[in-house]
Amino acid sequence: MTGDYEYKVGGCLEENAPSYVTRQADSDFYYGLKAGELCYVFNSRQMGKTSLLVRTMKQLQADGFACAVIDISGLGSQGMTLEQWYGSIVDSLLTELNFIEPEDLTVWWDKSIEIAPVRRLGKLFDELLLPNISQHIVIFLDEIDSILRLEFPVDDFFALIKSCYQRRSFKSEYRRLTFALVGVATPSDLIKDEERTPFNIGTAIQLYGFKLDEIAPLAKGLEGKVENSQALMREVLAWTGGQPLLTQKVCNLLIRDLKNPNQLARRGEKWVERVVRNGVIDNWEAEDEQEHLKTIRDRILTNELIAVGLLGLYQQILQQGEINVDRSLEEMRLRLTGLVVEQQGKLRVYNQIYENVFDLNWVENELGKLRFYADNLKAWEESKYQDESYLLRGKELEKARLWADGRRLSDADYRFLSASVQAELNQKVVEAEGRQNQALLLME
Repeated sequence: MTGDYEYKVGGCLEENAPSYVTRQADSDFYYGLKAGELCYVFNSRQMGKTSLLVRTMKQLQADGFACAVIDISGLGSQGMTLEQWYGSIVDSLLTELNFIEPEDLTVWWDKSIEIAPVRRLGKLFDELLLPNISQHIVIFLDEIDSILRLEFPVDDFFALIKSCYQRRSFKSEYRRLTFALVGVATPSDLIKDEERTPFNIGTAIQLYGFKLDEIAPLAKGLEGKVENSQALMREVLAWTGGQPLLTQKVCNLLIRDLKNPNQLARRGEKWVERVVRNGVIDNWEAEDEQEHLKTIRDRILTNELIAVGLLGLYQQILQQGEINVDRSLEEMRLRLTGLVVEQQGKLRVYNQIYENVFDLNWVENELGKLRFYADNLKAWEESKYQDESYLLRGKELEKARLWADGRRLSDADYRFLSASVQAELNQKVVEAEGRQNQALLLME
């Protein structure tokens, strides 16, 4: 039964892939879109978002829905104009839905050339798309975070999507048009202009890791090969936290290990741990073929303006085990890396694999590369914030203030720099009082 079974490590799972794990999000996404709600799946990379999109689309198409998928990353970004970007969206819609002949669309588009691109797209929905397609329509926008790399703002595009829902109250045809947004983003990323109404519509689809009562499809791949596949999957989840790619990868590594007769004697109580350490954690940069761990690392470190803040927050979670959720910008950014997860109002490291790869030593090493005062800060903290000799003074303090300008730092950084400023002020007060006292003595 399991001879043809294959775990999928990375990439989108095919519609009937035996290792696809159905989660609550499958039901929420499908029924939400079927009811005409705008739904968005915003989560970290390699959580199964595209696989969820594909299966949901197939279900809706089986129900008679007309569906289109626009991969925003495939539209391009470098050197593209606003006009070309909207034109690419229209071209994708036509390719997916085929609602008008290309020649007729070209004529219609050229007639509207004097109108702003976003207005043209709105008129296209109104005059061509809805009149020519009688079914309910769902437009999936995948890789939505690609908008962050565009050289022009696209607030108008998301404002148009909002307007499509607002028009339902006076134009019933718009009740047949629904959007789904998928990617590594937050709603605040979509409309950045603070003078405009934020993107505050739609239903957030929560996409959690695999749970024990959901992983029967993965256990099937181990049936007949191990004594208790369900118990083995429990051990796997203890390491991966149910993170989809890692869970599939560990299962695949176990199958590979089972085929190696040289390892037979080593299988036993800590078999899963040995496989995880050998195949994922140890020498992780070389073993990270799907660039899963590297992506997490890069999302934390690439932007120097926010890296210290993210590392500092993550360091706090490692040290304390968990912290209260506060919905701060740094917290949302850290969650989108995939490194941490919210559980019962607490922020925790997602799984044991991440905790072993991105441990305190790694954090301190990376912070040391970013902060020129890292040793001073660490020594000051180890003195329980009492030894002021480690605080910055004079040129070093001014250098730190210039470095910190425009950066999002951690609470520890702000506390250290604030204490340094206060210590220098106190020193200046003492020096001023000393000079004053000396002047009084000379006057006597």
